[in-house]
Amino acid sequence: MKRLAAVAAVAIGLTVGLAACGGGQKDDGKSNGDSGKSSVTLTVWVDETRINALKPIVGEYEKSAGVTIKLEQKNFDDIRADFNTQVSAGAGPDIAVGANDWLGELIANNLIAPVDLSTVADQLDERAVAAYTSAGQTYGVPYALENIALVRNNAVLSETKATTFDELIAEAKATGTEGSVLLQIGEEGDGYTSYPLQSSFGAPVFKQDADGEWTPELGMTGDPGHAYAQYLGKLGAEGVFSKSVTYDIVKADFQAGKAPYAIVGPWLVADWKAAGMDVTVLPVPSAGGQPAQPFLGVPGFFLSAQSKQQAAAQRFMINFLTAKDTQLALFDVGGRLPANTEAAADPKVVEDPIVGGFLEAGKSAVLQPAIPAMNQVWKPWGKAEADIIGGADPVATWDKAMADIQQAITAAG
Repeated sequence: MKRLAAVAAVAIGLTVGLAACGGGQKDDGKSNGDSGKSSVTLTVWVDETRINALKPIVGEYEKSAGVTIKLEQKNFDDIRADFNTQVSAGAGPDIAVGANDWLGELIANNLIAPVDLSTVADQLDERAVAAYTSAGQTYGVPYALENIALVRNNAVLSETKATTFDELIAEAKATGTEGSVLLQIGEEGDGYTSYPLQSSFGAPVFKQDADGEWTPELGMTGDPGHAYAQYLGKLGAEGVFSKSVTYDIVKADFQAGKAPYAIVGPWLVADWKAAGMDVTVLPVPSAGGQPAQPFLGVPGFFLSAQSKQQAAAQRFMINFLTAKDTQLALFDVGGRLPANTEAAADPKVVEDPIVGGFLEAGKSAVLQPAIPAMNQVWKPWGKAEADIIGGADPVATWDKAMADIQQAITAAG
């Protein structure tokens, strides 16, 4: 009931807010007046979480702007590939939800159009805007910031004294639970979730230039990469990490109290909170002696370069998707820190200890590399991690993956 009341309140807020920002003007002047219908339809691809937030409130924008918003639910893992395929063929949606690390590839393939955020940039977290900026232009609308953190099940362990990852493992094992620190790995690995550990060995995915921009030169080769790979092998041999542990197993086992700790993002914590769990969010301790730096992910929405409704789509993205009430509705279902600074300052966000924990864990976070070369990294990188945890030779497996990645980057041009 509380969630329904919150959604209703958001809808009321949007009625007022959108009337103010839109001034009652109809998009493209093509609304059908008395019928309440519009000849302008915007198709928006969203996943299960985002559609649950937008469905109850998008109607207020439709009434105010005189457009029809068609929300199509897609599996998030399929959106990137389907967007590439369909937009390349002149089809696909007008707008699609996505992540900032897609930016380089989508721009390089001429699949997305710039979105002018100049009128709302001062209302958005500057890091979020930077995540959607390339060569001085902004592409897409950021709606949240997220990062990986360490989550403790307070029903299993009430205090954390460990300052290193090895100390954390020992502390967890002392509880006598079946597991110690849960990390989703599976057969394909997950470099995103494990990155705080890797970065603590001084092994960033790519090197940065003097201006702090990512270059396509790998930074996780050589001794730092080898040290991290050997550490993964050690944890695999000790049974701390396992290829058998998938996302679903992390979710179920942590909730069942089978381990005191899990390394996860806010999307899982939202589910655990809904299940009534008492959890605390903490920074991931260093494993390699240097700061553990999770990626700062910035989910958002992209505008298709093939959209036939560019003006209407721009207005929807700028007036609706960046609005405080919209981003609070997305916060309600996803638990991610809003990119809209006024929404981020809302009491229900500020007073949420889970959000505060992720903020603390994200102080050292770095933006995901949004360069086309990143697309060549994910699969061989994750697979190498999984294989090493499963018992493969750490150095040889890591070096093979790095060589494969570099070859793929070179071939892609």
